[in-house]
Amino acid sequence: MAPALAATRARLRAASEGPEAEADTDSVPAPGPGPVPGPGPGSGSGNAPTPPASTPAHGSIPRPPPVDVLPWGLRVAAEAGWRLLVIAGGLWLLFHVFSALRIVVLAFAVALLVTALLQPTVARLQRHGLPRGPATALTSICGFVLLGLAGWFVVWQVMDNAGVLTDRVREGVEELEQWLLRSPLHVTQKQINSVADALSDGLASGSGIAAQGLRGVTVLLEILTGALLVVFCTLFLLYDGARIWRWTLKVVPATARPAVAACGPAAWRTLTSYVRGSVVVALVDAVFIGLGVYFLGVPLAVPLAVFIFLFSFIPLVGAVVSGALAVLVALVTEGLFAAAMVLMVVLVVQQIEGHVLQPFILGRAVRVHPLGVVLAVTTGGTVAGIGGAVVAVPLVAVLNTVITQLHRTATTPTTAPAPTGPAP
Repeated sequence: MAPALAATRARLRAASEGPEAEADTDSVPAPGPGPVPGPGPGSGSGNAPTPPASTPAHGSIPRPPPVDVLPWGLRVAAEAGWRLLVIAGGLWLLFHVFSALRIVVLAFAVALLVTALLQPTVARLQRHGLPRGPATALTSICGFVLLGLAGWFVVWQVMDNAGVLTDRVREGVEELEQWLLRSPLHVTQKQINSVADALSDGLASGSGIAAQGLRGVTVLLEILTGALLVVFCTLFLLYDGARIWRWTLKVVPATARPAVAACGPAAWRTLTSYVRGSVVVALVDAVFIGLGVYFLGVPLAVPLAVFIFLFSFIPLVGAVVSGALAVLVALVTEGLFAAAMVLMVVLVVQQIEGHVLQPFILGRAVRVHPLGVVLAVTTGGTVAGIGGAVVAVPLVAVLNTVITQLHRTATTPTTAPAPTGPAP
């Protein structure tokens, strides 16, 4: 009975383990009669069958790595997303650094613009035999003296015509008050007096005057500091600009140095062309609008012309602000007809500037899309005020030139030299 039970038990075990184990079990002959060896001492492995290795459960499939399961588009979006986050973090850090060093950054940017305007004069003097040091000193002194004379002339004109302007403004306010009383708006004298009292109280507020005074002192100190930085940076850029550029190239990695070296002259040509063209366009605007204001009998024609010249360096916004100021002065001092004529002169000059002067003088090298101009001026004005709005557009023009030059350098094929031997 014992051998039969052992054989039956072995067949059941083979059937549960699979067909291969069953085949192996069938190939083993059944033990004959005799005592079945048990696990005694020294038996070792003996002839007892070894248990089979564990196998995975029925129907289980090994899972692939999670990266292989993700869709391709999601993986690309994730890769681009963290890179964009790194770029955004770098821009955020640069924004805060520029905000903290706003005076230094704006002063250096203005110095670059002034250098681009004066550097051709230095080069011309050098070609006529004057050494670089005296040429730089002479050009800088003449440029800053002319700028100071223009500022003094504007202040003198404003102070000289302040009394006339005050009387005209008072007369204009009285005419406006009489018009409001006779208009169909049903404005009463009591309402006008309440508005005037509110304005007087706001202007005469002690805390407001103190706060405005402190702010005015702070702004004046910032302007003086920025002006000194502009003077020093301009002098050194005019005298030693080439050596400063060569030192800057040493900071660039060696692999990217040739491309950056090629971008430098192209960017400087763009900046020089932009500054020259902007000066010519601003001068034309100031002269023609100033002549129109003068012949219409509007006071402060010369200060308005200088104001228009300075604000013409702010694209889009400057022309609107300066033109609106000229129209407002004409309205207050000379009446509605003179204001309408000044408005017509401003619109005609600005149309000639936008469709004739800028395309002809600035050219295609510094042409920036209007959307880029609007975004640049808005961003620069938000970050750094009027100075940021002034330097925003030339910065965008230079960046456009640099990107174009880098793309041209990257896509230029490297042609191997032609063979000199005979053709096969």
